[in-house]
Amino acid sequence: MTRIADPDYQALQGAWEQTSMEDSGMLNPEDAHTAPGAITTIRGDRFEVKTVDGEVLLAGSFSLNSTTVPKSITWVDSMGDDAGKRLPASYRLEGNEFVFIAADAGMPRPSTFSTTTGQTMRSFVRRS
Repeated sequence: MTRIADPDYQALQGAWEQTSMEDSGMLNPEDAHTAPGAITTIRGDRFEVKTVDGEVLLAGSFSLNSTTVPKSITWVDSMGDDAGKRLPASYRLEGNEFVFIAADAGMPRPSTFSTTTGQTMRSFVRRS
């Protein structure tokens, strides 16, 4: 299935506000890739995270496969400590809610939505 024909790919397009984050088992720790009210915008296969003041916190690209169980997505940051690394992740997309759990580069793709060391889970709600 090509990404453009994938209904999840189309459903992800637009602006998302992060509502929570879990990193290595800790809920909402300090994080360099988000800030209160920050918006993640997805256009095509690219993403960008900006503060309410317009500062870019993170950017990159992704590929997804909604036919796997759980559904899979791979993030590739274009800036920061993980620039150029393929970060394997799993995701859920239900209406206006999007959740993904990503592992550090070189780790296996997470299969459950609960973090352990080296994993980050982010929850979003669609912004209108």
